[in-house]
Amino acid sequence: MHIEELAELMAMHPEVEAASKELGKGKGKHLLLSGLYASARSMLLCAIQQRTSRPMVVVMDNADEAQYMYSDLSAINDKQSTINIPVGIKVLFFPVSKRRRQGVDEALAIQRTETLSQLAINNEQLTINMQSGAKASQCTVIVTYPEAIMESVPAPKALEQNTLYLTTGQEIQVSRLGEQLGELGFTRVDFVYEPGQYAVRGGIVDVYSYSHDDPFRLDFFGDEIDSIRTFDIETQLSKDKVRQIDIVGVTSGKEQGKDYTIADYIGEDTIWASNDFSLLFYKLGGQVGSTELKESDLSEVLKKRLAETDTIEVNEKSYFGNHSRLAFDTLPQPVFHKNFDLLTDDLRGKMAEGYKLYILADQKKQTDRLAAIFEDIADDPIRFTAVDRTLHAGFVDKGLKICCYTDHEIFERFHRVALTSENARRGKAIITLKEINQLQIGDYVVHSDHGIARFGGLVTTPVNGKPQEMIKLVFRDGDCVFVSIHNLHRISKYKGREGAEPTISKLGSGAWERLKERTKDKVKDIARDLIKLYATRKQQKGFAYTPDGYMQHELEASFLYEDTPDQAKATADIKRDMESPMPMDRLVCGDVGFGKTEVAMRAAFKAATDGKQVAVLVPTTVLALQHYNTFKERMKNFPARIEYLSRGKSAKEVRELLADLEAGKIDILIGTHKLVGKSVKWHDLGLLIIDEEQKFGVAVKDKLKSLRTNVDVLTLTATPIPRTLQFSLLGARDLSVMTTPPQNRYPVQTELITPDDEDIIKEAIDLEMQRNGQIFIVNNRIEMLERIERKIHTLCPEARIVVAHGQMPTEEMEQRLEDFINYDYDILLSTTIIESGVDIPNVNTIIIYSAQHYGLADLHQLRGRVGRSNKKAYCYLVAPSRELLTEDARRRLDALSTFAELGAGFNLAMQDLDIRGAGNLLGAEQSGFIADLGYETYQRILNEAVQELKDELLNGDDTDESTALLLGGNDNRKLWAQDSQLESDLPLGFPNDYVENISERIALYRELDGLRNEDQLTEFKKRMIDRFGPLPEEADELLNVVRLRWICCRLGVEKVMLKSGRLVLYFVQNDDRYWHSEAFGKIISFVVNRAQRCQLVEEKDKKGKPTGRRYATIMQVQTVGGAINLLGKIENGTWEEK
Repeated sequence: MHIEELAELMAMHPEVEAASKELGKGKGKHLLLSGLYASARSMLLCAIQQRTSRPMVVVMDNADEAQYMYSDLSAINDKQSTINIPVGIKVLFFPVSKRRRQGVDEALAIQRTETLSQLAINNEQLTINMQSGAKASQCTVIVTYPEAIMESVPAPKALEQNTLYLTTGQEIQVSRLGEQLGELGFTRVDFVYEPGQYAVRGGIVDVYSYSHDDPFRLDFFGDEIDSIRTFDIETQLSKDKVRQIDIVGVTSGKEQGKDYTIADYIGEDTIWASNDFSLLFYKLGGQVGSTELKESDLSEVLKKRLAETDTIEVNEKSYFGNHSRLAFDTLPQPVFHKNFDLLTDDLRGKMAEGYKLYILADQKKQTDRLAAIFEDIADDPIRFTAVDRTLHAGFVDKGLKICCYTDHEIFERFHRVALTSENARRGKAIITLKEINQLQIGDYVVHSDHGIARFGGLVTTPVNGKPQEMIKLVFRDGDCVFVSIHNLHRISKYKGREGAEPTISKLGSGAWERLKERTKDKVKDIARDLIKLYATRKQQKGFAYTPDGYMQHELEASFLYEDTPDQAKATADIKRDMESPMPMDRLVCGDVGFGKTEVAMRAAFKAATDGKQVAVLVPTTVLALQHYNTFKERMKNFPARIEYLSRGKSAKEVRELLADLEAGKIDILIGTHKLVGKSVKWHDLGLLIIDEEQKFGVAVKDKLKSLRTNVDVLTLTATPIPRTLQFSLLGARDLSVMTTPPQNRYPVQTELITPDDEDIIKEAIDLEMQRNGQIFIVNNRIEMLERIERKIHTLCPEARIVVAHGQMPTEEMEQRLEDFINYDYDILLSTTIIESGVDIPNVNTIIIYSAQHYGLADLHQLRGRVGRSNKKAYCYLVAPSRELLTEDARRRLDALSTFAELGAGFNLAMQDLDIRGAGNLLGAEQSGFIADLGYETYQRILNEAVQELKDELLNGDDTDESTALLLGGNDNRKLWAQDSQLESDLPLGFPNDYVENISERIALYRELDGLRNEDQLTEFKKRMIDRFGPLPEEADELLNVVRLRWICCRLGVEKVMLKSGRLVLYFVQNDDRYWHSEAFGKIISFVVNRAQRCQLVEEKDKKGKPTGRRYATIMQVQTVGGAINLLGKIENGTWEEK
């Protein structure tokens, strides 16, 4: 059912008709709507507004309530149905424009200006309609709150003067448009990412108005605007076409000494609605906050105006004496505390009383889950109607006999309200990230053949008299290497440990090659052992679990957040593995707080419901206790017994626990390496869950191998394993990667403050303690902890503080953390140890001292430690004032404080996690290899090593059948060369006048070099044309270079030269199988039959001995396109055709 249909049902209240008639009797009518609760308010206000077809201003008590009302009204009016709605409705939000201490917030400024612009257009349209007698085609509903009304706005005349209207087909010179935008206060930039900016690229103009959520792209044909499109800030790609736009510039809030507010824009025909007009006038009377306006004047002006205006008050008593009361009979949705017995009893009672049941959810799978649960647990199933959009708060309407419950309230989830203008905030974070990841002159880079160098910039050098763009790399002793832009895939930005300087390589020393080989050998040794272990496991027969029952559905439906696509997929994959007779061995990896533990708990519960026991193995006793609390809380309404083994238990308790385990009385046991000890005997172990496997020693891992033979194994890791490691594990282990954070987690409110802002620190600690929460305070230097502790004691004497850091004895540190988890302390003051796995839902405030010293990923990880429950969370970044920070530190802190939740976009920065040596395939050694080689080169070597090992094992005599089966058999190797390099004297690249920004040009070259198939290349070309216009010839040829490399890899050509009309193909070395392959046969066939233009050469050294290198020269090839055409025919065997 669509939510509009529910809204139409609510509009059938006889009181709605009565309200409409009352408001049509003349001005100054005051309605009191009593008995309305929860989202029944928004439903009824919407119904009255639709029936009267008049604009409305809804003033809520505060910003949060206003956001929820805006969310409800937007949901109801999202997809317009035509029944009973005479005009279209546009819902707008009018917030304050500033956030505390951070000045103007672009997202809020856009919403204010958009609302003012729409009101100005409405007023103009109203005048035209009155003159012509036409009816309005659209009504506006504005949702706001007192603090926003108090804030001054530009005068209507000033707004009109600062607005530029543009339409398709309009004639205006690009240069003149640039001048006009400059006059409106817009700044010219290379790429538009926040309001008040514009960019010009040839015949394309991008501009970001203050009155729209998305920026606009204008395409010119000569001096005529050919098309106007909105575009996405992150991808910079076009979205929707529009016919006309209004561009609003920077405006001031005063004119001729008079202050203006939004009230000056609101027409006399508008209905004003509020929960409490007394509170509105009280706040406007100067009792709350202070702004530029004299609030008392505003309060009096508005009182007089509203006395003569139609108003609606949703309350039990009215501010206005001469009012009409309309009584409703509604109740808010009851609280069920996630208890399904209470819920079913309540719904059965309602059905017996003749109520119709509606359950509202944004995701269909949530209502499907509920339907499945009701189907399973009831002899007489509960029937309800699912509604496709949710509202903020469910309600019961006794008058209409309908019951509207929301799924997020049933399961006590946080209801996320997404305001439209998040793009402006996102833009700043995206551009900051882009700058962090771009190559700057002097940066360390890695060339896969030559080693580590410094980046020397983009230079143009002549090759055979033709200009070519090249990247300059400076090695030790000032030696330089110039790399062609079509070989950029061999260069990567060096990413090692933060703060550690790499050693610059010396050309020609051979040290780089030796380092690569050493790493490759190590990778092969480890991977070889893994393959043998997993090949053996694949032959074993395990236990096949039964499909999900109602308790499983109930557990999953009660998850605090909506499942992310990754989480849903991982859950489905794990269940499929468990229900198959082959033992599961799955690795689940993802960032902090992305839902790995939830997935593990679902698997554990599934095993327990089938009568199997579950072992949860963790590296520390703190994590054991933490997991125990999490599992216990999550499964408290289910018949599963959960216990944990730790040093804290007495010998007697341990003996009793182990006896119960052997007798099968314990379903889930959580503990450290003791779980694999000889004294622990299982009754029927079915599932082993390992958290952070890389942190266990060799001895524990050996014991695990024996335990693992036919038990299902699920391993969790917070280290995001790069996609290349999927190859590393060769399909031996199944992999689930979680890259997206939960959608409806509370965004963490982030503020940047200085050490002198003691009042804010005190306020933050007091607020958290008042709501019985706890606080993390982090500083990365141990010697500073004592000083900070004294300072916090002075500010908050009643706070109980515990200090923990990595130099303490392990037992003492774990004891302190355990005490903190058990609420013996309010504040944990520590170094970054909390980053590695300590997850305490009761902690919702974090204060990070010396935040400027942390990397972006570190800060993101630390901030991820709060906001893990359904409470609002706060993060305070303490750093010196902005002018004392380095450019990089300023960017990092801005990105974090601008964007409350970083989401998938910050995966770019997540590579830091691997770099820190947080383990995975090579454990601690990996960290050293990454420091020496750089992150991307390390990944490339990993890939090569694994591919070579796969070939060795598949072609080795001693490889058994199970290993060959595990590796997937020999695929005849479609790619004979892993990579192919091109040298050419042809002009190839993006000209300066096509892509002006050098950093962007390098980024595009690198992106192009990383493409892997024709679909990606076509998409890349489309994006280039969209952003920069039609491709010049040399840019088109550059795209062909990628296609040429692909063909060469398939034909076994590892290097290709295209100079002076000659195509030289250098074949792969050190692979005897290649010379007998079909690919080489096709080339030989062509060379032999076209001897007059071809030559096959075997390279020899100075003594005339063959070096093993062979190459073919083909004449009369003038372009890259020509080379592709010829090699394509050779590959397809069609070169003989005339």
